Amino acid sequence: MKKGKTNIHSLMHYIVAAFEEIDVSYSFIESAALWIQGVELEEPFEVKLQFQWDGLDTVYQRFSEHQPSPLEQDITRGSFHFDWNGIPVTMECLFNITVRTNPYRIKVVHDGAEFWCLSLYTYLYCEIPKETEKAIHTYLLEKQQSVTTKNEEAWNQNQYMALVNRYGEPEELAVKISRNPDWRLYPFRKYLGNLKKQKVAHLMGSNGIKAVAMSLLGAHVTVVDFSKENERYALELAKYANASIQYVVSDILAVTMKEEMQQDFDVVLMELGVLHYFLDLKPLFETVAKLLRPGGKFVLHEFHPISTKLITSTGKKHKVTGNYFDPSIVENQVAFSKHVEADQKPALTTVLQRKWTLGEVITTAVRAGLTIEILEEEPNHKSHDIGLPKTFTLVAVKR
Repeated sequence: MKKGKTNIHSLMHYIVAAFEEIDVSYSFIESAALWIQGVELEEPFEVKLQFQWDGLDTVYQRFSEHQPSPLEQDITRGSFHFDWNGIPVTMECLFNITVRTNPYRIKVVHDGAEFWCLSLYTYLYCEIPKETEKAIHTYLLEKQQSVTTKNEEAWNQNQYMALVNRYGEPEELAVKISRNPDWRLYPFRKYLGNLKKQKVAHLMGSNGIKAVAMSLLGAHVTVVDFSKENERYALELAKYANASIQYVVSDILAVTMKEEMQQDFDVVLMELGVLHYFLDLKPLFETVAKLLRPGGKFVLHEFHPISTKLITSTGKKHKVTGNYFDPSIVENQVAFSKHVEADQKPALTTVLQRKWTLGEVITTAVRAGLTIEILEEEPNHKSHDIGLPKTFTLVAVKR
């Protein structure tokens, strides 16, 4: 470890121990928070944190041995700073703001110690220096690559049989889709328009059910997915339905490099349970924008974050058990696990997911150059869940 990093590391541990000693809540912020989470930053940088406002006198007294600056106070905040072995330290509190209730406050374990800091996602939706924004996106992209590798492994084990268990043999399902292909595209069918001769890219198109339906309605459909088992099922399904689809086995973020994708698509479709596989929406939506022709349409149909992040339903009872704003990356069973034989489930690889708020989805889409035309929030139709949103459909156009 370089000397600078060693000093910062020692300082962080010292500060954490001091706040635990005086029992005052705190959060490292800005560069210090990013450093704790693994984002590479130029050194040296200021170590800055916020603490619970009613502990101001206690905190100032605890660090008095470092000859801190005089307390600075106004109607909104109090702060002081000092120097620790050449590293500037600033501590501040925001009056009448509770540190513990900040939804973007997360705990990071480092060398056996717990560090409380603001999540790096806090800084992607505010004005920050370009070099800092780039460092965050670089970190997330590197982490995404390792996550994608693990998720790809999970989706290439037992998936074909799970699809058969859920939907039946491809030959049987093909007959059902052919009878009413429009129904397979509910509720976003109305936003796809006349599909005849339209070039459609279905990203993370999985089992090919939607692709086959669109092909039967006249579209030229290219499915992109990293699961070879999904590809096998989809191509068999297309054959039995007398439909023509192209299937590209690839990581979505690398797909624009594929020869088959060197074209401008009229429609890019993503639907149901896909966004949470991405740790950063910026490169995903930029990929969507690259694939679309000018005037092309992006249709995103997803589970509503109210249902995935906030509320747990059991019968007639609904409980707020989650944190809508929680930016944590969590480990879950792969989605098809419930359709796998019980004796095979323990061997299944888990997947890592990051669930997004509507605000994060909309903001990132706009920043990628997409103009949002429609955001429809669709209700849950179960009798006990009437009044709760279940899914949403976002329609955006590339100008």
